[in-house]
Amino acid sequence: MTVTGGPKSKAVQVADALRDDIRKMKPGEKLPSQRELMDRFGYASQTIQNGLAALRAEGLIVSAGNLGNFVSDGSAPSGDVRDDIKEIRSQLQALTERLETLENRSEPGGA
Repeated sequence: MTVTGGPKSKAVQVADALRDDIRKMKPGEKLPSQRELMDRFGYASQTIQNGLAALRAEGLIVSAGNLGNFVSDGSAPSGDVRDDIKEIRSQLQALTERLETLENRSEPGGA
C-alpha cells in the first residue's frame, strides 16, 4: 500500500469541499456555476472543471450541459459515453485556448 502525505492538488481540494456541500443538498439541487466556484476557490477554470469531473466520475453529480451541474439522485448511470465525449471535448477546447494564449505570449511582440 502506498501512503502519500503530500498536499492535495487544487482539483482534489475543490472536489473534497463540494463533496461536503453535496452531503447537505438534496438530489436535483443545482451546484454553483463554474464562475461562482472560481470566485469561491480562487482557482482557474480548468482546475474547477477537473474537480467537477471527479465528482461526475463518482456519480455524485450529473451535468446538464449549459444548465449546470446537479446533485445526482443515484439512479442515473454514470457511464454515459456521450457525456464522457462531451466532457473530453470541453476540456480539449479549454486546453487549446490555453495553448494558444501561451504561444501568443512567446512570440516576438506578444503580450
